[in-house]
Amino acid sequence: MGNQMLRFVDGSSQRYRDYQGPVHQWEIHLDQLDEGEMAALEQFFLENQGRFGSFAFTDPWDGQVYPDCSFASDNLGLSGLSVMRGRTSFRVTENRG
Repeated sequence: MGNQMLRFVDGSSQRYRDYQGPVHQWEIHLDQLDEGEMAALEQFFLENQGRFGSFAFTDPWDGQVYPDCSFASDNLGLSGLSVMRGRTSFRVTENRG
């Protein structure tokens, strides 16, 4: 990781960090959630204040734990499928920096 600088035609400049490696993102789709699961997910989302919070996320494909992740949005869309069933989809993003 290193600092980079961009110089613009007008003489101004902007510095930024050049990160090595990709930032990981996961698109999560959950169907058939029961009432308790929906409430727990909503509570976890609220505790993390949407994008503001940070939590450890375990990649469901390889089991690797990423210690600093956040929700990618400040909205969690829970949809009811029936009286006690629901679904949602959201994105989890690995934080860098």
